[in-house]
Amino acid sequence: MNYLLFRSLLFRLDPEQAHHLTLGLLRWVGDFVPTRALLRAMFEVNDPRLQVEAFGVRFKNPVGLAAGYDKNGVAVRGLSALGFGHIEVGTVTLRAQPGNPRPRIFRVPASHALINRMGFPSDGVDALQIARTDARIGVNLGKNKDTPLDRAADEYCELLRRAHSQADYVAINVSSPNTPGLRQLQSGQAIYDLLRAIVATRDQLSPRVPLLVKIAPDLSDAEMDDVLSAIRDAGLDGIIATNTTLSREGVSHRVNETGGLSGAPLRARATQVIRYLAEHTNGNLPIIGVGGIASADDALEKLNAGAHLVQVYTGLVYRGPGLARAINRALIASRT
Repeated sequence: MNYLLFRSLLFRLDPEQAHHLTLGLLRWVGDFVPTRALLRAMFEVNDPRLQVEAFGVRFKNPVGLAAGYDKNGVAVRGLSALGFGHIEVGTVTLRAQPGNPRPRIFRVPASHALINRMGFPSDGVDALQIARTDARIGVNLGKNKDTPLDRAADEYCELLRRAHSQADYVAINVSSPNTPGLRQLQSGQAIYDLLRAIVATRDQLSPRVPLLVKIAPDLSDAEMDDVLSAIRDAGLDGIIATNTTLSREGVSHRVNETGGLSGAPLRARATQVIRYLAEHTNGNLPIIGVGGIASADDALEKLNAGAHLVQVYTGLVYRGPGLARAINRALIASRT
């Protein structure tokens, strides 16, 4: 009830203003030991039954925060205190860029959804100074808007060189709908060439960092097969399914804004993609499941479909900071 009141106040603000306010509060809370400890007491669930290992990394629990919430990694301490097992920072670009013009985030409350066309606003990879906590850190990488597709591989490789030392895993984002042409890198020969180049760069770095690729929910079965083939060929460590969707299926009323849709309308399709990937890899490829998770049941659905870890974002906006705790408690209950 307290969060519902707070949310009603937040929703009177422009979505991006509300986001900066909450991120700023979490950054402030995380900077001080007493306030950080208070959040942990309220929201953390510590139980060895929640621990999970994926792509060679051990996580204290399977619930993470998706990329896009803390784009520059400034509030990791505060976010970690909400009980997340991992936090994915980014999307981070090589050079600082402002992203697309505002307004660029839109709420769809009737559908518990968001639409965004942010366009990778980023302070640039050299500005990253990620605090270490007991939550694992993923760094999500994306190319700059003005980088031609034929130079994308070089840019991702340079991003990896500069970011890998701060990451427990790295996510290659080729699936945002808000950078022109980016999704072309998911299919055909482009995905093969891109992943091979990035893995070759990773294998020259120390320490070795697991590499995952984040895909769109709008891929056909044949396109997902291409991605899986490229992952096997290059030797990637996992996959993140899924990013936002261009579809408006499941939205309760007409929405004219362009951009990627996240939240409840994406839930079923994201789960369908996860199940397809798990079945076509015999469960051997670690999957981070994302899309429409706003409750413990939603998270369990993704895990039962074959995900090893899950991530939330839009659910956090609508359900509040107790979401990770609720999911983790339900997981414990399901394992007793």
